[in-house]
Amino acid sequence: MANINVTINGAQLSVNEGVTILEAARESGIDIPTLCYIAELAPTGACRVCVVEVEGPRTLIAACHMPVTQGMVIQTHSPRVLEARRAIVELLLASHCGSCYMCEKANICELRQIAADLDVGLPRFPTSRRYYPMEDVSPYIVRDLTKCILCRRCVMACNEIAKKHVYGIAYRGFASKIIVNFDEAINTEACKDCGICIPYCPTGALRTPEDIHQEKKGTPLVIKG
Repeated sequence: MANINVTINGAQLSVNEGVTILEAARESGIDIPTLCYIAELAPTGACRVCVVEVEGPRTLIAACHMPVTQGMVIQTHSPRVLEARRAIVELLLASHCGSCYMCEKANICELRQIAADLDVGLPRFPTSRRYYPMEDVSPYIVRDLTKCILCRRCVMACNEIAKKHVYGIAYRGFASKIIVNFDEAINTEACKDCGICIPYCPTGALRTPEDIHQEKKGTPLVIKG
């Protein structure tokens, strides 16, 4: 595969032709945050957290699915990029109804981690919140769509790895949601002994059923003084 020359954050680099901006940056030790991207799954560009500034286009570009081209000049952490990322994460938090202190993924939640890295606190934007009933009728998986950020990682994992095509996307705009069949509670034998999607969820929207009387395992939060 031929190499091409690009400039990332002022440094001239030689990268493989056909790689994405995200891949080229990570190969060079530059961290670009993502919520929807997983290396083994097809990129969707759904979350837009990975946006970067490319010389030429007026709009910011999602790094996860944009291939590099010869002579491309990229800024991954310019003021404009950081401002956009913070606004995107704030909007995700503004409609995210999860209670972190009750969530199993509180210590490892990717949304929470990225918000901390970007110094995002309470959202500035007043917006409606998505509230959904807990779906716990399935003996194999529990869904709490109140915590879903529509990253589509569960959809891609189910389609590409498990090959079961249980999930889909429905509705538009703020009403968009991940559905099963005709927007029914998940209760399908296709999920038996599977659980592929659960570890791919960046928040606590998916989990395995548990006995509420069992002691929870995990590392407690460390309060830094």
